[in-house]
Amino acid sequence: MAKITYIEWNGTEHVVEVANGLTVMEGARDNGIPGIEADCGGACACSTCHVYVHPDWVEKLPPREDMEEDMLDFAHEPDPARSRLTCQLKVSDALDGLVVQMPEKQI
Repeated sequence: MAKITYIEWNGTEHVVEVANGLTVMEGARDNGIPGIEADCGGACACSTCHVYVHPDWVEKLPPREDMEEDMLDFAHEPDPARSRLTCQLKVSDALDGLVVQMPEKQI
């Protein structure tokens, strides 16, 4: 189980516990966190679960795979260093304390 902080564009924080084995996107969806739409359901076929990872976490996450890189091209104002798709981040104890911020909008 990992405690993850989701920060909406307006600054509202949601701190929730997400079970290991789920994705960061599923944690948001299952807890009703606004700002992560996840239109494709986690298939890495859209960019509607895009977030900006807190700078302290960028190097702690596994690198992006090619498919995630491709989908981030369609995200709203992607950041080359901090943007991730939450459907590609598998929750484990190693993600305890992760902080992500949603962009102004999802496209």
